[in-house]
Amino acid sequence: MAHVVELWRYRGLIGNFASRELKSKYKHSVLGWAWSLINPAATLAIFTVVFSTIFRAQPPAAHNGMTSYVVYLFIGLVVWNFFNNIVNGNMAALVGAGSLLKKIYFPPYAPVLGNSLSALVQTAIEFVVLLGVLLGVGNGWWSFLLTPVLLALLLVFATGIGLIFALLNAFYRDVSYLVGVVLQLIFYATPVIWPPDLLLAHRHGELALHVLQVSPLYQFVEAFRDILWRDVVPSPSRWGWLLLASAVSIGVGLVVFIRGSRDVSEEL
Repeated sequence: MAHVVELWRYRGLIGNFASRELKSKYKHSVLGWAWSLINPAATLAIFTVVFSTIFRAQPPAAHNGMTSYVVYLFIGLVVWNFFNNIVNGNMAALVGAGSLLKKIYFPPYAPVLGNSLSALVQTAIEFVVLLGVLLGVGNGWWSFLLTPVLLALLLVFATGIGLIFALLNAFYRDVSYLVGVVLQLIFYATPVIWPPDLLLAHRHGELALHVLQVSPLYQFVEAFRDILWRDVVPSPSRWGWLLLASAVSIGVGLVVFIRGSRDVSEEL
Protein backbone atom coordinates (compact mmCIF):
# COMPACT_ATOMS: atom_id res chain seq x y z
CA MET A 1 0.00 0.00 0.00
CA ALA A 2 2.93 2.33 0.68
CA HIS A 3 4.01 2.05 -2.94
CA VAL A 4 0.46 2.72 -4.14
CA VAL A 5 0.35 5.88 -2.02
CA GLU A 6 3.76 6.91 -3.37
CA LEU A 7 2.61 6.31 -6.91
CA TRP A 8 -0.40 8.56 -6.37
CA ARG A 9 1.75 11.22 -4.68
CA TYR A 10 4.09 11.40 -7.67
CA ARG A 11 1.38 11.24 -10.32
CA GLY A 12 2.13 14.84 -11.32
CA LEU A 13 5.81 14.04 -11.84
CA ILE A 14 4.91 11.01 -13.96
CA GLY A 15 2.71 13.28 -16.06
CA ASN A 16 5.57 15.76 -16.41
CA PHE A 17 7.90 13.03 -17.63
CA ALA A 18 5.27 12.01 -20.18
CA SER A 19 4.83 15.62 -21.29
CA ARG A 20 8.59 16.12 -21.57
CA GLU A 21 8.92 12.98 -23.66
CA LEU A 22 6.16 14.11 -26.00
CA LYS A 23 7.59 17.61 -26.39
CA SER A 24 11.14 16.44 -27.01
CA LYS A 25 10.21 13.64 -29.39
CA TYR A 26 9.96 15.86 -32.47
CA LYS A 27 11.73 18.95 -31.14
CA HIS A 28 13.40 21.06 -33.87
CA SER A 29 11.59 19.00 -36.49
CA VAL A 30 9.99 20.88 -39.38
CA LEU A 31 7.06 18.47 -39.68
CA GLY A 32 6.74 17.94 -35.93
CA TRP A 33 3.98 15.57 -34.86
CA ALA A 34 3.23 14.72 -38.45
CA TRP A 35 6.10 12.22 -38.13
CA SER A 36 3.98 10.19 -35.71
CA LEU A 37 1.82 9.35 -38.73
CA ILE A 38 4.48 9.46 -41.46
CA ASN A 39 6.70 6.83 -39.82
CA PRO A 40 4.00 4.14 -39.40
CA ALA A 41 2.60 5.03 -42.84
CA ALA A 42 6.02 4.49 -44.43
CA THR A 43 6.45 1.17 -42.61
CA LEU A 44 2.96 0.15 -43.70
CA ALA A 45 3.75 1.00 -47.32
CA ILE A 46 7.01 -0.98 -47.30
CA PHE A 47 5.46 -4.12 -45.79
CA THR A 48 2.48 -3.84 -48.13
CA VAL A 49 4.71 -3.74 -51.21
CA VAL A 50 6.93 -6.58 -50.01
CA PHE A 51 4.31 -8.99 -48.68
CA SER A 52 1.20 -8.11 -50.64
CA THR A 53 2.72 -7.36 -54.04
CA ILE A 54 5.85 -9.51 -54.11
CA PHE A 55 4.89 -12.44 -51.86
CA ARG A 56 1.14 -11.98 -52.55
CA ALA A 57 0.02 -12.49 -48.96
CA GLN A 58 -3.75 -12.81 -48.63
CA PRO A 59 -5.43 -12.00 -45.31
CA PRO A 60 -8.65 -13.75 -44.31
CA ALA A 61 -11.77 -11.91 -45.43
CA ALA A 62 -13.13 -9.29 -43.04
CA HIS A 63 -16.72 -9.35 -41.75
CA ASN A 64 -17.86 -7.30 -44.73
CA GLY A 65 -15.91 -9.35 -47.28
CA MET A 66 -13.02 -6.88 -47.46
CA THR A 67 -9.62 -8.46 -48.17
CA SER A 68 -7.43 -5.35 -47.99
CA TYR A 69 -3.97 -6.39 -46.81
CA VAL A 70 -3.19 -2.75 -45.99
CA VAL A 71 -5.96 -2.49 -43.37
CA TYR A 72 -5.23 -5.96 -41.98
CA LEU A 73 -1.54 -5.07 -41.63
CA PHE A 74 -2.30 -1.62 -40.20
CA ILE A 75 -4.12 -3.18 -37.24
CA GLY A 76 -1.24 -5.51 -36.42
CA LEU A 77 1.43 -2.82 -36.84
CA VAL A 78 -0.27 -0.31 -34.54
CA VAL A 79 -0.54 -2.95 -31.82
CA TRP A 80 3.08 -4.05 -32.25
CA ASN A 81 4.45 -0.48 -32.39
CA PHE A 82 2.71 0.32 -29.12
CA PHE A 83 4.28 -2.65 -27.36
CA ASN A 84 7.70 -2.05 -28.96
CA ASN A 85 7.75 1.68 -28.13
CA ILE A 86 6.96 1.02 -24.48
CA VAL A 87 9.58 -1.68 -23.96
CA ASN A 88 12.39 0.13 -25.80
CA GLY A 89 11.34 3.55 -24.57
CA ASN A 90 11.23 2.48 -20.94
CA MET A 91 14.86 1.40 -21.04
CA ALA A 92 15.93 4.71 -22.57
CA ALA A 93 13.73 6.73 -20.18
CA LEU A 94 15.36 5.37 -17.03
CA VAL A 95 18.89 5.87 -18.35
CA GLY A 96 17.98 9.37 -19.53
CA ALA A 97 16.72 10.32 -16.08
CA GLY A 98 19.98 9.24 -14.42
CA SER A 99 21.34 12.76 -13.95
CA LEU A 100 18.12 13.88 -12.22
CA LEU A 101 18.05 10.84 -9.95
CA LYS A 102 21.54 11.71 -8.69
CA LYS A 103 20.42 15.23 -7.72
CA ILE A 104 16.97 14.78 -6.17
CA TYR A 105 14.85 11.89 -4.97
CA PHE A 106 11.87 10.61 -6.86
CA PRO A 107 10.70 7.06 -7.58
CA PRO A 108 12.87 5.62 -10.39
CA TYR A 109 9.73 4.21 -12.00
CA ALA A 110 8.39 7.74 -12.63
CA PRO A 111 10.25 8.30 -15.94
CA VAL A 112 9.44 4.73 -17.00
CA LEU A 113 5.72 5.16 -16.43
CA GLY A 114 5.92 8.60 -18.05
CA ASN A 115 7.31 7.01 -21.21
CA SER A 116 4.48 4.46 -21.23
CA LEU A 117 1.93 7.27 -21.10
CA SER A 118 3.65 9.17 -23.92
CA ALA A 119 3.60 6.00 -26.04
CA LEU A 120 -0.11 5.70 -25.31
CA VAL A 121 -0.74 9.22 -26.64
CA GLN A 122 1.12 8.52 -29.87
CA THR A 123 -0.66 5.20 -30.36
CA ALA A 124 -4.01 6.85 -29.68
CA ILE A 125 -3.36 9.18 -32.63
CA GLU A 126 -2.61 6.21 -34.88
CA PHE A 127 -5.77 4.44 -33.69
CA VAL A 128 -7.91 7.49 -34.42
CA VAL A 129 -6.74 7.31 -38.04
CA LEU A 130 -7.27 3.54 -38.13
CA LEU A 131 -10.74 3.73 -36.62
CA GLY A 132 -11.66 6.47 -39.09
CA VAL A 133 -10.70 4.17 -41.96
CA LEU A 134 -12.61 1.24 -40.48
CA LEU A 135 -15.70 3.35 -39.83
CA GLY A 136 -15.61 4.37 -43.48
CA VAL A 137 -15.70 0.73 -44.60
CA GLY A 138 -18.63 -0.15 -42.36
CA ASN A 139 -17.25 -1.35 -39.03
CA GLY A 140 -19.62 -1.49 -36.06
CA TRP A 141 -19.61 1.49 -33.70
CA TRP A 142 -18.93 -0.76 -30.69
CA SER A 143 -15.37 -1.20 -31.99
CA PHE A 144 -14.72 2.29 -30.66
CA LEU A 145 -15.83 1.19 -27.18
CA LEU A 146 -13.75 -1.98 -26.90
CA THR A 147 -10.56 -0.58 -28.43
CA PRO A 148 -9.68 1.58 -25.36
CA VAL A 149 -10.18 -1.44 -23.10
CA LEU A 150 -7.71 -3.53 -25.10
CA LEU A 151 -5.31 -0.58 -25.27
CA ALA A 152 -5.40 -0.26 -21.48
CA LEU A 153 -4.64 -3.96 -21.05
CA LEU A 154 -1.79 -3.79 -23.55
CA LEU A 155 -0.44 -0.69 -21.79
CA VAL A 156 -0.36 -2.57 -18.48
CA PHE A 157 1.17 -5.70 -20.01
CA ALA A 158 3.90 -3.85 -21.93
CA THR A 159 4.73 -1.57 -18.99
CA GLY A 160 5.31 -4.56 -16.71
CA ILE A 161 7.80 -6.03 -19.17
CA GLY A 162 9.33 -2.60 -19.78
CA LEU A 163 9.93 -2.11 -16.05
CA ILE A 164 11.97 -5.31 -15.83
CA PHE A 165 14.10 -4.56 -18.87
CA ALA A 166 14.57 -0.92 -17.83
CA LEU A 167 16.02 -2.08 -14.52
CA LEU A 168 18.27 -4.71 -16.11
CA ASN A 169 19.48 -2.19 -18.69
CA ALA A 170 20.44 0.24 -15.94
CA PHE A 171 22.92 -2.31 -14.58
CA TYR A 172 23.93 -4.00 -17.85
CA ARG A 173 23.73 -1.78 -20.95
CA ASP A 174 24.02 -4.81 -23.21
CA VAL A 175 20.40 -5.57 -22.36
CA SER A 176 19.05 -2.91 -24.71
CA TYR A 177 20.91 -4.43 -27.68
CA LEU A 178 19.84 -7.94 -26.75
CA VAL A 179 16.21 -6.87 -26.35
CA GLY A 180 16.33 -5.25 -29.80
CA VAL A 181 17.36 -8.55 -31.38
CA VAL A 182 14.81 -10.57 -29.39
CA LEU A 183 12.00 -8.16 -30.29
CA GLN A 184 12.81 -8.56 -33.97
CA LEU A 185 12.47 -12.32 -33.63
CA ILE A 186 9.19 -11.96 -31.72
CA PHE A 187 7.87 -9.54 -34.36
CA TYR A 188 8.23 -12.08 -37.16
CA ALA A 189 7.02 -14.93 -34.94
CA THR A 190 3.83 -12.99 -34.12
CA PRO A 191 1.13 -12.79 -36.81
CA VAL A 192 1.53 -9.07 -37.40
CA ILE A 193 2.42 -9.18 -41.10
CA TRP A 194 1.08 -12.65 -41.85
CA PRO A 195 -2.26 -14.37 -41.07
CA PRO A 196 -2.16 -17.25 -38.51
CA ASP A 197 -3.95 -19.59 -40.94
CA LEU A 198 -0.84 -19.50 -43.08
CA LEU A 199 0.74 -22.00 -40.68
CA LEU A 200 -1.93 -24.60 -41.43
CA ALA A 201 -0.56 -25.03 -44.94
CA HIS A 202 2.67 -26.47 -43.54
CA ARG A 203 3.52 -29.73 -41.87
CA HIS A 204 2.99 -29.58 -38.10
CA GLY A 205 1.39 -26.18 -38.71
CA GLU A 206 -1.54 -26.93 -36.41
CA LEU A 207 0.84 -27.76 -33.57
CA ALA A 208 2.84 -24.61 -34.23
CA LEU A 209 -0.36 -22.56 -34.13
CA HIS A 210 -1.34 -24.03 -30.75
CA VAL A 211 2.11 -23.19 -29.38
CA LEU A 212 1.89 -19.67 -30.83
CA GLN A 213 -1.47 -19.08 -29.15
CA VAL A 214 0.23 -19.25 -25.75
CA SER A 215 1.95 -15.94 -26.51
CA PRO A 216 0.15 -12.92 -24.98
CA LEU A 217 1.23 -10.80 -27.95
CA TYR A 218 -0.50 -13.24 -30.30
CA GLN A 219 -3.65 -12.92 -28.22
CA PHE A 220 -3.45 -9.11 -28.20
CA VAL A 221 -3.00 -8.86 -31.97
CA GLU A 222 -5.83 -11.29 -32.62
CA ALA A 223 -8.10 -9.59 -30.06
CA PHE A 224 -7.69 -6.26 -31.84
CA ARG A 225 -8.38 -7.97 -35.16
CA ASP A 226 -11.46 -9.62 -33.65
CA ILE A 227 -13.11 -6.27 -33.04
CA LEU A 228 -11.57 -4.22 -35.87
CA TRP A 229 -11.35 -6.76 -38.70
CA ARG A 230 -13.76 -9.59 -37.93
CA ASP A 231 -16.23 -7.28 -36.14
CA VAL A 232 -16.79 -9.78 -33.32
CA VAL A 233 -16.25 -9.65 -29.57
CA PRO A 234 -13.14 -11.60 -28.47
CA SER A 235 -13.95 -14.91 -26.81
CA PRO A 236 -14.16 -15.12 -22.99
CA SER A 237 -11.07 -17.34 -22.94
CA ARG A 238 -9.11 -14.69 -24.86
CA TRP A 239 -10.27 -11.96 -22.48
CA GLY A 240 -9.27 -14.13 -19.54
CA TRP A 241 -5.83 -14.79 -20.97
CA LEU A 242 -5.24 -11.08 -21.64
CA LEU A 243 -6.36 -10.10 -18.13
CA LEU A 244 -4.15 -12.76 -16.55
CA ALA A 245 -1.11 -11.87 -18.67
CA SER A 246 -1.50 -8.15 -17.90
CA ALA A 247 -1.94 -8.71 -14.16
CA VAL A 248 1.06 -11.04 -13.92
CA SER A 249 3.22 -8.75 -16.05
CA ILE A 250 2.59 -5.54 -14.10
CA GLY A 251 2.67 -7.35 -10.74
CA VAL A 252 6.02 -9.04 -11.38
CA GLY A 253 7.39 -5.94 -13.11
CA LEU A 254 6.62 -3.62 -10.20
CA VAL A 255 7.91 -6.03 -7.55
CA VAL A 256 11.18 -6.66 -9.41
CA PHE A 257 11.67 -2.99 -10.24
CA ILE A 258 10.92 -1.61 -6.78
CA ARG A 259 13.15 -4.14 -5.04
CA GLY A 260 16.00 -3.80 -7.49
CA SER A 261 15.98 -0.04 -8.05
CA ARG A 262 17.05 1.07 -4.54
CA ASP A 263 20.60 1.76 -5.68
CA VAL A 264 19.90 2.25 -9.36
CA SER A 265 20.93 5.94 -9.31
CA GLU A 266 24.53 4.88 -8.63
CA GLU A 267 24.52 2.82 -11.82
CA LEU A 268 23.14 5.64 -13.95
